[in-house]
Amino acid sequence: MPRWLESTGRPSPDGLACQRCRRSAGLARPAMRRQPCRWIRLPSWGLGGSMPRSSGRLAGGVPPPTARAHGQEPFSRSNMTSKNIVAFGEILWDLLPDGPVLGGAPFNFTCRMHQFGHRARIISRLGRDDLGLKAFERIEVMGMDGSLIQWHDRKPTGTVPIRLSEDGVPDFEIVPDVAYDEIEPTPEAREAAAGADCFCFGTLVQRAPVSRATLAGLLEAATSGLKVLDINLRRNCYTPETVRFSLEKADWLKLNEDETAFVAEVGGLAARPLRDFARAVLERWKLQGCVITLGEKGVLAANARGELHYEPGRKVPVKDTCGSGDALTAAFVDALLAGLPLWECCRLGNAMGALVAMQAGATEPLARTSVEALLRAPGEAIVHEELQDLVLL
Repeated sequence: MPRWLESTGRPSPDGLACQRCRRSAGLARPAMRRQPCRWIRLPSWGLGGSMPRSSGRLAGGVPPPTARAHGQEPFSRSNMTSKNIVAFGEILWDLLPDGPVLGGAPFNFTCRMHQFGHRARIISRLGRDDLGLKAFERIEVMGMDGSLIQWHDRKPTGTVPIRLSEDGVPDFEIVPDVAYDEIEPTPEAREAAAGADCFCFGTLVQRAPVSRATLAGLLEAATSGLKVLDINLRRNCYTPETVRFSLEKADWLKLNEDETAFVAEVGGLAARPLRDFARAVLERWKLQGCVITLGEKGVLAANARGELHYEPGRKVPVKDTCGSGDALTAAFVDALLAGLPLWECCRLGNAMGALVAMQAGATEPLARTSVEALLRAPGEAIVHEELQDLVLL
């Protein structure tokens, strides 16, 4: 059994406190406040084994999330459980009001998977300019493998001016005609895709013909691993054709609630109710699974085995939501690759997404203690109005 989520093999002391037990007993009912299971199971990037629940609410709900504040080492994983992760797409600078932050959904995903202890690499392209050199320097400082990153002598490094609302929700303006629009199909990239345990891609990078053609070739090569589509629909950066192509090539789909409408339209499906959409999209494109992120209201997931799970959101102090969805995707996929059940994938992904939303920047390291504390601490749930009947005490 992986260290990811080892348990004691015994039920919680109150018998039916955990979600699986209540599901089996048919005791589900709506709730706006949830108490955690006394015996919890933690990922390899947290503590191994089970532990008793803490006896009270933590001050402020959860502790500060960044690893630097706690002096924590990066999350670690043994070689036996480490996977070969490859992402394809944009590395760019998010130009936030407080200054530039390195980002891009595929890069954020790769960064988190690296922090979880996997061999995580991204196939991308940077401009040979100051921003490109600074990006690569930052990647090296993070300890990431940049061997699949290409350089462009004529096009600039990607940038995205971002405006944040009062609630920390970003509005993007993605600059066109940049280096990652011309990622080339190198032998090294094809070899990496062919050997990947997980190949992650999106639609933004398909806006330009060169990168779109390169991705198509790499998807043909990526036959041995899980293909995860983080659809990432961005204004003026996708078409019905690229969305259909991506869905046809994917094994798992991750999208947010707003994106369900366009995916439903492309597939001739109904976007509501969400649970019916999740099941229908699996059938329409023969997917293994679908994950719908719901912002502060949590995450809904379904798989081809007929399982459906909703994990409500948790009320936390939000500083910046940039990268929180990518962190959720990474933690969910990490758990999925470890063979964990759907409900645990949702629970762990939800916790990571919430913690990232509590800090500035999409790739700041997180302390183990913060993940553990959030999973254990009582807290107020934020429940999607459509999914209240799926909430379990």
